Amino acid sequence: MIKRFLVLLIAIQFSNCAQQQKVVNTLPKDNILTEELISKGIHQALVNGIKKQIPKLICEDGFYRNKIVKISLDKELKDVDKRLREIGLNNLADEGVKVLNRAAEDAVKNATPIIVNTIKEISFNDPKNILLGENNEATKYLKNKTRKQLHKSFKPIVKNSISKVKADIIWSKLITRYNAIPFVKQVNPDLTIYVTNKALEGIYTMIEIEEKEVRTKICHRNSILLRQVFALQDKKSFIK
Repeated sequence: MIKRFLVLLIAIQFSNCAQQQKVVNTLPKDNILTEELISKGIHQALVNGIKKQIPKLICEDGFYRNKIVKISLDKELKDVDKRLREIGLNNLADEGVKVLNRAAEDAVKNATPIIVNTIKEISFNDPKNILLGENNEATKYLKNKTRKQLHKSFKPIVKNSISKVKADIIWSKLITRYNAIPFVKQVNPDLTIYVTNKALEGIYTMIEIEEKEVRTKICHRNSILLRQVFALQDKKSFIK
């Protein structure tokens, strides 16, 4: 029985190697794999990141239950949270954190088409270097090129979502109670900017996760284009 198992295991390993080599062998010559083709492949990988990973953010508690992207509190808001808990307002403090994440969840849901269109419109100055770069090279480029534009488009959506999930009402109560505590420094945080920044970070983080999957796992290359383009990345150690 053990002998049969070992034979089967070796056969599977050879099969996997053969399949991977077959994919690599489909790589066109460098003069055929043009910059335009590479750009299309990178675009497709990034759009896949939106289609596969962003749905995880827009389901209920998509931010709140995701340790990677959960919106926590900055120093100013942490001080508010800490002092309120000290006076027994734990439930209100808990709700404050949750509604910020719910606002991000709702905003991403409504902004997904804007994000996809923004990605489709960007151009890559040196796509081959991006392809042969780090596992998050394309996401870093995307972030640098689109963050300012997405922030501008995303901000009013976040503001509406904050109102929709009543985060503004809950945080108004939180801040009012906090500012009433003797000797504390008065605060008036801009929740819209805060949630906008955190939600965008969450989006880029999830896109980066998918980029890494495409780069490191052949089974995540779900098109001929991705298999051809990222096969070149697989062979980068042999490319001068």
